[in-house]
Amino acid sequence: QVSLVESGGGLVQPGGSLRLSCVASGRIFSINNMAWYRQALGKQRELVAFITSGGSTKYADSVKGQFTISRDNAKNTVYLQMNSLKPEDTAVYSCYAAVRTARFSTDEFGYWGQGTQVTVSS
Repeated sequence: QVSLVESGGGLVQPGGSLRLSCVASGRIFSINNMAWYRQALGKQRELVAFITSGGSTKYADSVKGQFTISRDNAKNTVYLQMNSLKPEDTAVYSCYAAVRTARFSTDEFGYWGQGTQVTVSS
């Protein structure tokens, strides 16, 4: 199977920055799309940013110009650079990856990380 592990979350003051990382490991042949989601207390999970295997990106309107998603395919890692953080950005951030697990099959399977807490507070 495949495991995704996020890191980089924590407590930060408003206006500060954090960089989240998500590393995929396990039975990986290749990784297609990757994404970051977040879920705040009392809210539904929402898509924050999306990146294709070729590096094309999409962002939620709420974070455009504030967050940047990137990836390092050699490291099976996706990043989320978060700048100008606001209390409204407080949430559990989780990564997602569509993974091809075998050479003999082009099937892709979706995997989720456990999540990392980001708290923005003064």
